[in-house]
Amino acid sequence: MNYNFTEIEVKWQKIWKEKKTFRVALEGQRKKFYCLEMFPYPSGSGLHVGHLKNYVPTDAFCRYKSMQGFNVLHPMGWDAFGQPAENEAMRRGRNPREMVPEYAASYRSTLIRAGCSYDWEREINSSDPEYYRWTQWIFLLLHRLGLAYRSTAPINWCPSCKTGLANEEVKDNRCWRCDTLVEKKPMPQWFFRITAYADRLLADLEKLDWSQGMKEMQRDWIGRSEGAEVDFAVAGSDVKIRVFTTRPDTLFGATFIVLAPEHPLVAQLTTATQQRKVNAYVRKAQGESEIDRLNATRSKTGVFTGTDAINPVNGERIPIWIADYVLMGYGTGAIMCVPGHDVRDFEFAKKFKLPIRQVVSRDGTTYNLESAEILEGIAVNSSEWSGLPTAEFKQTIGRWLEDKGIGRPTVNYRLRDWLISRQRYWGAPIPIVHCPACGEVPVPEAQLPVLLPDVENYHPSGTGESPLAAIPAFVHTTCPACHGPARRETDTMGGYACSSWYFLRFADPGNDGAFASRSALDYWLPVDVYTGGIEHARSHLLYARFWTKVLFDQGLLGFEEPFNLLRNQGSLLAFTPGRRPRSLEEKGGSDDKIVDWIVLKHDERDQVPADQVVWRWARMSKSKGNVVTPDDMTERYGADSLRVYEMFVAPFEDDVHWSEEGIQGSHRFVARVWRWLQAALALYRPDWRETLPRQETETERRVRRKLHQTVQKVGAQIETFQFNTAVAAIMELLNEMYACAPLDREELAPGPNPAVVSELAETLTLLMAPFAPHLAEEVWQQLGRCESVYRAPWPPFDPVVAAAEAVNVMIQVNGKIKDKVRVALDCDEETVKQEAMRSEKIKQLLSGRQVVKMIFIKNKMLSIVCK
Repeated sequence: MNYNFTEIEVKWQKIWKEKKTFRVALEGQRKKFYCLEMFPYPSGSGLHVGHLKNYVPTDAFCRYKSMQGFNVLHPMGWDAFGQPAENEAMRRGRNPREMVPEYAASYRSTLIRAGCSYDWEREINSSDPEYYRWTQWIFLLLHRLGLAYRSTAPINWCPSCKTGLANEEVKDNRCWRCDTLVEKKPMPQWFFRITAYADRLLADLEKLDWSQGMKEMQRDWIGRSEGAEVDFAVAGSDVKIRVFTTRPDTLFGATFIVLAPEHPLVAQLTTATQQRKVNAYVRKAQGESEIDRLNATRSKTGVFTGTDAINPVNGERIPIWIADYVLMGYGTGAIMCVPGHDVRDFEFAKKFKLPIRQVVSRDGTTYNLESAEILEGIAVNSSEWSGLPTAEFKQTIGRWLEDKGIGRPTVNYRLRDWLISRQRYWGAPIPIVHCPACGEVPVPEAQLPVLLPDVENYHPSGTGESPLAAIPAFVHTTCPACHGPARRETDTMGGYACSSWYFLRFADPGNDGAFASRSALDYWLPVDVYTGGIEHARSHLLYARFWTKVLFDQGLLGFEEPFNLLRNQGSLLAFTPGRRPRSLEEKGGSDDKIVDWIVLKHDERDQVPADQVVWRWARMSKSKGNVVTPDDMTERYGADSLRVYEMFVAPFEDDVHWSEEGIQGSHRFVARVWRWLQAALALYRPDWRETLPRQETETERRVRRKLHQTVQKVGAQIETFQFNTAVAAIMELLNEMYACAPLDREELAPGPNPAVVSELAETLTLLMAPFAPHLAEEVWQQLGRCESVYRAPWPPFDPVVAAAEAVNVMIQVNGKIKDKVRVALDCDEETVKQEAMRSEKIKQLLSGRQVVKMIFIKNKMLSIVCK
């Protein structure tokens, strides 16, 4: 009766491998289901139990869909190129070529041991030349379409990783991977013109079954704003400053201009007398984070350049300042300042004693402004346009600016083109040759892949060039166009390039003539369910959508969106040693996700010195020293127990504290399921459907009702990723089974009906299959089945058997639930009213009041409206 999980799990993992149970093929007559987790970076020596909070529930979902009869594609691979793996290799003093395969093998072993149903014949690795050949092929496609280009621009530069970073890889002005403060550095770089797809990326979000939070993050990052571009001439010069404003109707209220400290015109516009102040301010701003610069509560700072501009609508001279609250990353890096109608401009004008003019009014009159009025209204002090409503004035002034050739209505985006080049070794080489005669020349497709050379020293050079630049055999080549001497591009592509299309390769990973055949793409894609972390909203998920749309436009795909349904898993938090939080702000808002911290006693916390080591909850990470490995847990409790714990402990999307006591509870549950099923084997009858009793006892009726209700509930909960409540429902069923058919008690007489026990045993085994597949396979075999439980049909439920014989009907009074009554199923309205009026609570609430009407919903609610 004891559950020997070690023996059983090893046995079935071997059988699955030998029989290729999870191997999948294109079957045109079967309905497909493509389920995918974001493939991991092999940047650590092993997975921890926090990783399984994504992989295990998604695997359970795949197993459930297979049992529903779907042809399930559930692949796995490795996001091997890029900073995560290369930084880990440098930390270990190893070459990533050797380290990455070892780490991938370790990850694979852990996932197999956890019972995950991956088709390992489709495994991909983004650092494999046969994979990045097609990354380079897509680069060339983008280049041919004008969507990949090289430009010198100030970029985000990580001085630790010694490489450029895309805007999406900078978090609070720090490198996404090493947390070092990022600098701005002008360099020639490669970009993907993602801005060309900004409107479609925004509009098509409405088609997706994603959380509103995820959609809003992408909307915010794309940042679409309608307004106008306006040229302000610099006094005494031919130079013009172009600004973007969402309120062109307030141009008459513009009393000064502010440039971002990084604006390319700052040096040119600064007078000699202001040079020292401006230079000092620019240096100071470069060391500040974007989040600090945009902090609305921060005192405004700035410096006058010494130069004026001309307001184009009234000819007034207005001063040009620089200030750190203006960023180059949005608009043009220059703003016209209307302090009467913008909070930041108002504070700036007050501090530096600059003019404040009212040009919008609530009622068409003028009055003193004690603060900025930001709402729309009626134009005042705006020449012949005074009296126009804001919306009409915006359109009118836009046309006027365009007619005068000094501006135009336009749409602006926060989104910037995707910086793709990296001055690093470990990435896909960019397939471009630089020829003195021909310029940038694409490498012919027949010569792909451009192989990443094997090197001993791959560390970043720090010079702004990739380590590849120091390899003559790689650099020196011939021009594909003129056959003269040329140099290869030495930057590599950032890892996000490889992850922007990997979901396509899984459809046909062995294809050497295309990134995937059209027939495989049409059958398998798009991905039906995609799972992963919310931190990828503004990077991978945006980039993958962009590439998919480009490939669709070129007739290479039959769909525009790669991921129909997206679900984001929460994190597993574990105790880790750290320092006492210095403030409530640090406690609640740090990157380490401090949730709680303990020392000895709760009331002693305030007396703990700030530098004393304490324990805190933080996201599980090897760098924090709080990792729990799946291999250790499966060794002690079994993979099925770990799987049940990962799904039962909390909702899929929630963060949760790791607890070994929790996995011990899951282990007891799994063992309890095993004991009941083993006892049931003696009574099992394969023909139980023909021998179910026509006249059930009350006990039999009760347990079968619970069984069919559970089948209905578990299926519905899995469909909506509510794995914790699905497991809870099976636990409730098991309690009912032990109460109604306690097979482990020898004193039972007479014994339970064999047909009922058989139905319970078979159905419980199938219900457990997604959650505890090793146990389910073993019992399924014991029940005489030859095929894997993975392909067994999901149990049906009979709504007649599942129907409750009595229900609770909620009693509302004026919209608020005040009581409930227990009545027979499908009870009529009059009987429910009578029962409600017998309730003392309802009697008191209705005493002295007039009942206006009653609304009855069968089996659910009686709503009483009174006055």
